[in-house]
Amino acid sequence: MSAVNMKELLEAGVHFGHRTRRWHPKMRPFIFTQRNGIHIIDLQQTVARLNEVCEKVKEVAAQGGTVLFVGTKKQAQENIALAAQSCGMPYVNLRWLGGTLTNFRTIRQRIDYLQNLEARYERGDFEGLSKKETLRLEREMARLRERLGGIRELRKLPDLLFVVDVRREEIAVKEAKTLSIPIIAMVDTNCDPEPIDYVIPSNDDAIRAIKLVADKMAACIREGRQAWEAVRAKEEVPAEAVTAAGWRLYSEAETLESGYLPEEGGEAKAKEE
Repeated sequence: MSAVNMKELLEAGVHFGHRTRRWHPKMRPFIFTQRNGIHIIDLQQTVARLNEVCEKVKEVAAQGGTVLFVGTKKQAQENIALAAQSCGMPYVNLRWLGGTLTNFRTIRQRIDYLQNLEARYERGDFEGLSKKETLRLEREMARLRERLGGIRELRKLPDLLFVVDVRREEIAVKEAKTLSIPIIAMVDTNCDPEPIDYVIPSNDDAIRAIKLVADKMAACIREGRQAWEAVRAKEEVPAEAVTAAGWRLYSEAETLESGYLPEEGGEAKAKEE
């Protein structure tokens, strides 16, 4: 992935913060100036932070790790889903369910229930039910897909969280901090950067800014995944070799259980009592 440059950040409006009266004092180090009552973010820091974050997500992906994309505000919903899907990562883009991380076992049970309903539907099991019951189950499937569809493949807690708008996603941030899951976030001038492990000072309201950063994350993840898959491919043993080795071990075990040991010449003799 090519390094992030200042021009593309400017074109996406990443440098525009909020009105000066709405700022958070802890964002002072990331503010370059103010213009017409609006804070302007220091893009030199954004470039450096974004490139640092890209290396981090690439490293996590290269180890087979998972990055959970989170962005439920209207401006982020579509681009968060598209970016996550493009790199095979889970996402939450409509509503963060309380306990998604801290009560993951229950969330996973609901996902399993959804998959069970879908399997029953595919088998035609609903055909024997009343119209009212079928309608109820179909509505429940639709509701669960909407709430859990983006994380249905999440089998364990994620290794990283990527968040758009830490004020809006306050619950997600708190849950991640409770579980010591590192957080990467687009942090605007009205937000507190302190809980965030990897701050990307950025406009978190503009659709183009969100798309640019989310797409950069996805590109780095894909790059890391390619490295991970290459390592896995090298470590894999051909199926024929595994089969031959397994059959050999099985044959030897059968020989031992039968009470015979092979002699050097290939003949077998009974084990001495």
